Amino acid sequence: MKVELIQRAADVLFDVRDEMHEEIITLIDAVTHDTGTQAPDLAAVFGNWCWLVYTVHGDVVEVLDVGCAQ
Repeated sequence: MKVELIQRAADVLFDVRDEMHEEIITLIDAVTHDTGTQAPDLAAVFGNWCWLVYTVHGDVVEVLDVGCAQ
């Protein structure tokens, strides 16, 4: 799957500490490899400290928002 990040999500991704950055990338990777789950119009996935909100359009995962609790 192809991943697209809106600018606001990309800005957050590059402004967090390295360990948070890695967690967000892991969440994105998990979403792109999860072919069994049918995402509704809007979906979210959560890690230990971070989350992302996304939608799926065919073979494109569009990341709409990311954030971290720390």
